[in-house]
Amino acid sequence: MTQNNNKGMLQAYSLAGSFALALRLVVGWTYFSAFWRRLILENKLNPEEAGYIGEKFNHFLPNALGIKPMIEYLVSNPESLWWAMAAFTIIEGIVGLLIMLGIFTRLMSVGVLALATGILLGSGWLGTTCLDEWQIGILGMATGFTLLLTGGGKYSLDNYLLKKHKISNTKWFPWVASGILPIREKLLNKVIIGGSAIILFMTLFTNQYFHNGVWGPLHNKSVKPIVEISDASLNNEGLTFTVFRTEGADVYGSFLIGITLKDVNGNIILNQEGKELSQFPTTDIENRYVAKVKPGKHSLIIPLGSKAELTIKDENIQNLSKGEYNLILTDISGITWTKTIIF
Repeated sequence: MTQNNNKGMLQAYSLAGSFALALRLVVGWTYFSAFWRRLILENKLNPEEAGYIGEKFNHFLPNALGIKPMIEYLVSNPESLWWAMAAFTIIEGIVGLLIMLGIFTRLMSVGVLALATGILLGSGWLGTTCLDEWQIGILGMATGFTLLLTGGGKYSLDNYLLKKHKISNTKWFPWVASGILPIREKLLNKVIIGGSAIILFMTLFTNQYFHNGVWGPLHNKSVKPIVEISDASLNNEGLTFTVFRTEGADVYGSFLIGITLKDVNGNIILNQEGKELSQFPTTDIENRYVAKVKPGKHSLIIPLGSKAELTIKDENIQNLSKGEYNLILTDISGITWTKTIIF
């Protein structure tokens, strides 16, 4: 490459990076602000306080794509979860700050790509009024890929190093920072087309997977709560069953105001309503994850992603005759969930 061509290419990359300045600043703040909110404005890394980020992470579990086993392991092991959340927060802070400053821009753009992909796969299904988390994830991926190609441009610390420091003369600098990508034009074009095609595929695939956004009837799993009932059984001591909330808004729980047990003829064997459920003994709740089922002021609260085994001991359940019974859970919204129990 001649000196004039090299100078022209450097100017072209500098201009492209400058055009992407707004993207760099906004996506940088998106990630740095997560660190700022969790550690500076409030302490959201304290497992004992409301708003603990680990509980928010637990909300991703029910409908995560591809990474559900990892999420389940972490929310089942609180100590490992805390370390993961602390590391994730620090990485977000570093990536966000450095991408805004434009230092090692290409390396940080890989961080943006990784963080955005994790958000997309974990929480792309969440969003009560809009496809909130899906949009954050997919736009983060597109931005990360764009900055990987452009570098930091004129308004970046990378540009200062290009002009003032010997480090910019090393072979690795353009790969991790800014400047001319040492890739032949023909190959670079393939990278641009291939990377853009992959991101478009991820956009369409996840939009369809999470929301039926490409074809079929649209659905939003964040609109109304769904509680799955499993492992329901009766014995001479009481009723035991497991609840797992898989859908609904992540910002508040499902408020359970009724637990009813009926026989096949519709006769009520057991009926606990809101006031009684607000006093549900915590010793009879065995939570599996960090998001916990717990008694609230007027009901039993089931947060998104929580899973717990509930045990009810009642004299009306003792000495039941063998047969079929129906367990009915009632949400404050009027939604009910039913499970048949063979005793």
